[in-house]
Amino acid sequence: MRVYLEEKETELAKVVCNGCRKELLVENGILKEECIHIEHNFGFFGTRDGENDRFDLCEACYEKLKAALLVPAETWDRKEML
Repeated sequence: MRVYLEEKETELAKVVCNGCRKELLVENGILKEECIHIEHNFGFFGTRDGENDRFDLCEACYEKLKAALLVPAETWDRKEML
């Protein structure tokens, strides 16, 4: 869950993991910990047409989610990180 400063709606005030409620480190509006941010807009052909979800998971909660997958996620290393 992301919370933004009221006076600057684009500057992060804090990020809380939706899985374990851990407050992640934010300094000067910049997230300083690894986190996965998921935002999905459901389209047609499902039971959630027109609904939207948005949440954040800390690295530990992401690893738990990934471990629970019945078909493993694809994982690879990037050659460059900018």
